[in-house]
Amino acid sequence: MLLYIIKRLFGSIPVLLVVATIAFLLIHITPGDPARMIRGEYASEESIEQLREQLGLNEPLHIQFVQWLSRAVQGDLGDSLFLHRPVLTAIFERIEPTLTLVAFSFLVAVLIGVPLGVYAATRYNSMLDHTLMTISLLGMSMPSFWLGLNLILIFSVSLGWFAVAGYAPISEGLLGFLRHIFLPAFALGFSQAALVARMTRTSMLEVLRMDYIRTARAKGVKESQVVYKHALRNALIPIITVLGVIITIMFGGAVVIETVFGIPGSGRLIIGSVLRRDYPTIQGAMIVIALACVLINLLVDIIYTWIDPRVSYD
Repeated sequence: MLLYIIKRLFGSIPVLLVVATIAFLLIHITPGDPARMIRGEYASEESIEQLREQLGLNEPLHIQFVQWLSRAVQGDLGDSLFLHRPVLTAIFERIEPTLTLVAFSFLVAVLIGVPLGVYAATRYNSMLDHTLMTISLLGMSMPSFWLGLNLILIFSVSLGWFAVAGYAPISEGLLGFLRHIFLPAFALGFSQAALVARMTRTSMLEVLRMDYIRTARAKGVKESQVVYKHALRNALIPIITVLGVIITIMFGGAVVIETVFGIPGSGRLIIGSVLRRDYPTIQGAMIVIALACVLINLLVDIIYTWIDPRVSYD
């Protein structure tokens, strides 16, 4: 297993290199002079030239790339042009709300999607099955920001049950934390719960038709044991694959949800950096997100071996 992990990490280097190349070229493919775009049209030539020197834009393109990449490999992603601090520091200062939002959204997707998918599969082609799958289709079609705005209107503005916006860390109290995190987590996780439900249903239907399930039922094994002990465990491989994918999707969706709910996370940092053309921060965020996606996919592959002993990477 250790050898496989090392091979996967080395195999991820080309992916990260492609992302790094795209992130680097981002500042150069934008129309116009990057330094002038950042400083604004009314900036002095001296200020523009100073920024151009700071970003290394006076050097040939290939030298700029080698210098930037060598610093990135060492963990130096440059300094934010507007926050005036290292990019990694700025990202990690905002990472807690984002990780918390993604974690709770993932929990929502699993706790809603998996039980509903199992329930629909065990009642295949019934009215309940069709109803649940119709709801899941609507959930997949519903934009998370639209759902979030309606949740704010109903449960925060009208009923006053939850906070309208902002973020409260759990260290300040569990109740305040839940009042701030529940609605954005539900808005981000609900559409993914619909996807998990459909995948769980499909995978469970395939397993429930297998011979060993019929044999277990013929031997008088309780239906709950047949479904949850035998069928669900063998149906988990494609479900885990989808769960790994939706985590990466949630990191992208968190950018929008944090803006809707006013959460001071890394998503809002990225949005602010795009609006202010803070290219070093945008480049650094792309690298960090790509690295997180690579590690998540590696973790999913490792979980496969825990679920199904037949899966081996030796």
